[in-house]
Amino acid sequence: MRVLITRPEREATTLAAALAERGHAPVLAPLFRLEILRPPADFAATLAASQAVLLSSANGARALAEATEQRGKPILAVGDTTASTAEGLGFASVASAAGDGAALAELVRRRLDPKAGPLLHVSGAEVARDFGAALAPAGFEVRRVALYDAREETALPDSARVALQARALDAATFFSPRAADLFVRLVQEAGLSGSLAGVTAIAISPAALQPLSALPFKATVAAARPTRQAVLDEIDRLPAAGVEGPSIMSDTPSPSDTLSPPVAPAAAVPVRRGIGVIGAFITGIVAACLVLAGALISLPYWPAEIRTLWRGEAAPPPPAPALDLQAVRRDAAAVANAAAEATKRELTAKLDDLEKRVRAAAAAAAERPAIAPDPAIAELRAKIAALESRPAPATAPPIAPPSAAGVPTADQEKELAALRLEIATVRTALQTLDQAMAGQRDQAKALAEAVDKARGEAGARGAGEQKVLAAARASAVIGLAARLNAALEAGLPFAADLDLLAPLAQGDAKLAEVIKSLQPYGQNGVASRATLVAGFPAVAKAALAEDLADDSFGERLLGKLRSLVSLRRVGADVQGDSVEAKLARAEAALDAGDLAKAVGIVKSLPPQTARATAGWLSGADAHLAARRAVDQLAAQAVALLGAAR
Repeated sequence: MRVLITRPEREATTLAAALAERGHAPVLAPLFRLEILRPPADFAATLAASQAVLLSSANGARALAEATEQRGKPILAVGDTTASTAEGLGFASVASAAGDGAALAELVRRRLDPKAGPLLHVSGAEVARDFGAALAPAGFEVRRVALYDAREETALPDSARVALQARALDAATFFSPRAADLFVRLVQEAGLSGSLAGVTAIAISPAALQPLSALPFKATVAAARPTRQAVLDEIDRLPAAGVEGPSIMSDTPSPSDTLSPPVAPAAAVPVRRGIGVIGAFITGIVAACLVLAGALISLPYWPAEIRTLWRGEAAPPPPAPALDLQAVRRDAAAVANAAAEATKRELTAKLDDLEKRVRAAAAAAAERPAIAPDPAIAELRAKIAALESRPAPATAPPIAPPSAAGVPTADQEKELAALRLEIATVRTALQTLDQAMAGQRDQAKALAEAVDKARGEAGARGAGEQKVLAAARASAVIGLAARLNAALEAGLPFAADLDLLAPLAQGDAKLAEVIKSLQPYGQNGVASRATLVAGFPAVAKAALAEDLADDSFGERLLGKLRSLVSLRRVGADVQGDSVEAKLARAEAALDAGDLAKAVGIVKSLPPQTARATAGWLSGADAHLAARRAVDQLAAQAVALLGAAR
């Protein structure tokens, strides 16, 4: 099943993973953007004075972890998901109420003592329950601090809008009254209320379900418990509920049949008296005259093609169906080309600037090595080596008195001073050389970082181009799915649309499989739903006559009469396993729009009716097979668009 998720992005991702594990296809359409708020100045003191922290959502746990590094304060969470989030963030003492706000308040009353200190409620800017008012009668003091805010989207997300337009959704989930109310408002503003006729709304609680009554959902369901697991269980029950419908066809008696007293057949199905054959004939003539008069009066307002057919002239060839799609593809290609050109210009400018910087650095590096072979440094190094290799004097100079032993003479002082000056000069030159080399290393590092940054930006731009092209491809597939849907409803050929779809399916196995399943019907089309409904009474009359053909002479005579004048019971309330009863229930299913159910009932008729029903069943099976393929195409297109975003 294709399930719409309206939760914020982080919760939506987790829920989507759970749905995927169960075999469902999630469609992410977050209605809120989570924003972490700065805690108040006295938040640390408020937290320290509190005996415990109340968390009414998983976002509260994340905001609390952002606001403080303390993890030892006791946590009371509203449900298991919130408790698991808090434990994953490192909070040591976490207890779950496994329910809603009322369950959390009851957990506080059971476990905590009002005299032990106040409670801290970490919440969003808007709250659905005031725990201060709920716990005040029990003597608790609750201090609420808003650490996050869920900002509402101003328009319906593109993924939800496209999925609704393509009628590619089976269910939609809502986890708060605020989300349900916002969804109602955005859908009504987008004018897509009529696209919800086949969607089942599943809410986490009756309160979250209440705002959805303003939209025409196929059905609305509230989870048995206010938990994410309960919502997932309700989603899993939806297919089973759809299969239980035709169980009335079983040959095994139901409990109500076995326990209730027998009822006479005549009383079970009362015979309805009509207006008679002559009255029906006259009524039909009057109705035909009225329809003909209405058609003549409204003829000027008919489309040109139909007026041409009415006058008996040859209808002009219909316009090529590829024009609209070609326009869509041209627009998408223009958008992609514009984005690609802008990206190329920006990358070219950055690469030119980078090339200039590389040339400048190379020139600087080529000039720097000239410092190494400096003759002065070489001369100083030679002097140091000569001084170090000079032998020490064997005896003291004869002019030095014994009392002055160890004291350098004036000549030695001059020589030592000159040596110290040369050593200081060498050290200064070496420090200058080290600084120059360090500068070169810094420039080389900066240059490498600039190159890495340019490569990263180039990769990001390339990914952006791929997303634009993928979005354009998905939009084209969605347009073709809409055209194929219209062709099925009108009973028209759609081979040209399949030819346009083929280039878009390259490299996509699912799209190729859908095209392959539709190709047998593309040249001539399939019978429309309206055609199948209109042709069923004749099929039912023939099947009823065939059912009596192998009985007694009287029954065969009655069958012949029924082939001329059909008198049979109709309506979904006709009980029994006779051919007449099953045909009545099949016709009721057709009137309700459930073609698959009608086909299943007709296939359960006795073998002697096969000749009468074979043609109709063949057309109905072809219509259902083409419908399933088009639904798969729409779902794959929505998935491609979601991946491109």
